Amino acid sequence: MKLLNRSNKNTKVSPKSTPFLKWRFMIICGFILLGFFGLIARAAYIQVLEPGRLIQEGDARSLRVQLMPSARGIISDRNGEQLAVSVPVQAVFANPVEIFKHGGLSETKRWNALADVLDLDRTKLLQRLEKNKNRKFIYLARQVSPPMANYVEKLKLPGIGLRAESRRFYPSGEVSAQLIGFTGIDGHGLDGIEKTYDGWLTGEPGRRTVRKDRYGRVVENISQQSRQPGKPLELSIDQRIQAIAYRAAKEGVMDIPATSVSIAISDVRTGEILAMVNAPSFNPNDRNDRQPYKMRNRVITDTFEPGSTVKPFVVYTALKNGVVNEHTLINIPQSKHFRVGSKVITDVSRIEPLATVQRILQKSSNIGVSKLSLAMPVEDILDTYRKVGFDEPSGINLIGETTGHFPNRYRWSDIGRATLAYGYGISLTPIQLLHAYTTLGAYGIKRPLSILKTEKVVPGEQVLDPKIAKKILLMIESVTDKAGGGGGWRAAVPGYRVGVKTGTAKKAIAGGYGNDYFSYTVGVAPISHPRLAIVVMVNEPKGDKFYGGAVAAPILSKVLGGALQILNVPPDADTLKIDK
Repeated sequence: MKLLNRSNKNTKVSPKSTPFLKWRFMIICGFILLGFFGLIARAAYIQVLEPGRLIQEGDARSLRVQLMPSARGIISDRNGEQLAVSVPVQAVFANPVEIFKHGGLSETKRWNALADVLDLDRTKLLQRLEKNKNRKFIYLARQVSPPMANYVEKLKLPGIGLRAESRRFYPSGEVSAQLIGFTGIDGHGLDGIEKTYDGWLTGEPGRRTVRKDRYGRVVENISQQSRQPGKPLELSIDQRIQAIAYRAAKEGVMDIPATSVSIAISDVRTGEILAMVNAPSFNPNDRNDRQPYKMRNRVITDTFEPGSTVKPFVVYTALKNGVVNEHTLINIPQSKHFRVGSKVITDVSRIEPLATVQRILQKSSNIGVSKLSLAMPVEDILDTYRKVGFDEPSGINLIGETTGHFPNRYRWSDIGRATLAYGYGISLTPIQLLHAYTTLGAYGIKRPLSILKTEKVVPGEQVLDPKIAKKILLMIESVTDKAGGGGGWRAAVPGYRVGVKTGTAKKAIAGGYGNDYFSYTVGVAPISHPRLAIVVMVNEPKGDKFYGGAVAAPILSKVLGGALQILNVPPDADTLKIDK
């Protein structure tokens, strides 16, 4: 038994073998093949049938378009003197993600130095970077000068970079500020010539397409489109005359004193504007000096009742319609009072009991022109006003130009017809009044005014009878005759024959008229061969003198005399006897 038991212990029992299941193996292989072919099909679909989306997503992560800003067009005067130019500057930007990836704001001294050179508050700069730590681009300063940009670059702060841009600079400063206007931080015009001709002055920036790696390094240049600079713009302005006009306007504001003084000069032969100034003005190179009341170009925006400056056109209408001639005598009451209905019209200056139309203009008689107006249909006067442009823009095409108020009534009272003859009941801008006298100086040829230098003279339209227009010019020349009692004698220019008309009107307020005045003088010179027309408007003169002949006429004389000399216009004082 023992032997038997020992042999049983040494007996080896073979393990039970697992049977091979072929169907299970085939299912597993099938799933593997199915997944393999699925991957091939998906890859084929992506690579062959729909490759665009992946390419787009890849490009979005690696392609970058870098703008290369172009220079804005230069603005110059008619003689090539630069009035607005673009200078290269830099913009300072930050990449907060990059900043906090390389130590953040730990180097306090260098960050404080950056804030100081950019004139930023130190604490606010750091707080701004902390607040935007997940962003990759923010501007810290725009239009930084080259020395400041070099200093920023030497600080070598991680995540701080420079970007090239340009800044507009105005060499003429406050002299032409309202006319030229200015640009915004992004280089587009916001006012004046800069805004009106923004599309012409703005160029096309260049574009450079590059591929970058994950670290922002350029690994491939894809394409490059060259920049197109802005086109230059040549104005009709003569900066020499502009400077004289601005100096006189600025002195007038301080010496009279007055709220503002505006002056514009045109060439009657072409309609070109040679000067357009306003005082007070501002420095367009200093953004802190841009106050609304200084920035307004009052020559084209401010409207006023023109007062006595419209009287020559009433006299023209009377002569044209045969109501009077140069020798007709008009009865003027010596009391200087003329009743029309319930109203009384008065004259400031004493005039003879019987006066010619020339004498009426010379003494600026309200009674005289009122009688002329009442002696003819009101539509005839309105028609003359329309012909010289009182109801339409001047053609200068500057943004901000207004057109005043032109009356359009079905019925007119006698007092309405009378006051219309001496400039009440209608409102104009200085540029509209200048346009009318430019037409008169051109012997009735009406051309649109232009702020751009003209290559060819616009033929214009003959709207006034040239013979009568010449007679009117001779009549308003007598206004500067001091010996004859002309109210505008202060506008005379030594050596030249000058024709002017002064005017004064109360400022309209709600419910009537206030205590402030508009005072103006407008004229043409030289009378023998008209070359220039000029308008001077003094807004709210504050002194004891407020009449146009007292405050505006001296300014006109100073500016007109300087302009005639600059243009080398021959003196014509010796032709006075020949004409008469």
